[in-house]
Amino acid sequence: MEIFGDQVTSTMNSAIQTKSKVPDEAKVSAQKFEAMFLSQVVEEMIKTVDIGEFGGGDAEEKWRSFLAGAVADQIAQQGSTGISQGIETAINRYKSAQNQGGE
Repeated sequence: MEIFGDQVTSTMNSAIQTKSKVPDEAKVSAQKFEAMFLSQVVEEMIKTVDIGEFGGGDAEEKWRSFLAGAVADQIAQQGSTGISQGIETAINRYKSAQNQGGE
């Protein structure tokens, strides 16, 4: 049995690491919500900036939308606003209440 001992241990360690790499569903959902919210906020902020002669048209609207999305994603990944943490807590409490009520 000693021959398989290292292989079994290695396989178990790989399985544990893979499971720990699986993102928490509530956390991912909360970050996506935060990014979407921040994208709208940043887009409104960008609209107030005068970009001079380069402004106007459909291309500018699409560019601003992409820029706002990229900035919002970076802010959300940092987790510095606290929005996603609050939403994640609310999701987890809701799940907990559902589990307690369903048993």
